[in-house]
Amino acid sequence: MAKKFPIFPKNPDRICWGCDKYCREDDLQCGNGCERIQHPIELDGREWYKKGDWSNLLSEAQLIELGLKEAPKPAKPHIKLPLKNKAV
Repeated sequence: MAKKFPIFPKNPDRICWGCDKYCREDDLQCGNGCERIQHPIELDGREWYKKGDWSNLLSEAQLIELGLKEAPKPAKPHIKLPLKNKAV
């Protein structure tokens, strides 16, 4: 999806979530014309993101924010220290 999908929208019942347009429920522009697509929060409650695989809907940053994916560990800087020559 082009837009960032909202995790906790304020009024999910007022919008159709079927495409990137997020139209009002009385002005659907995507052409399906049948009915409004519900936000997952309406179907599964406030912890909707814990049920199922939402990796195609949520960005990697959102998955990390929700604790569904582990954040990448920062790379350690590679430092070369000069070796001291010991005289024997």
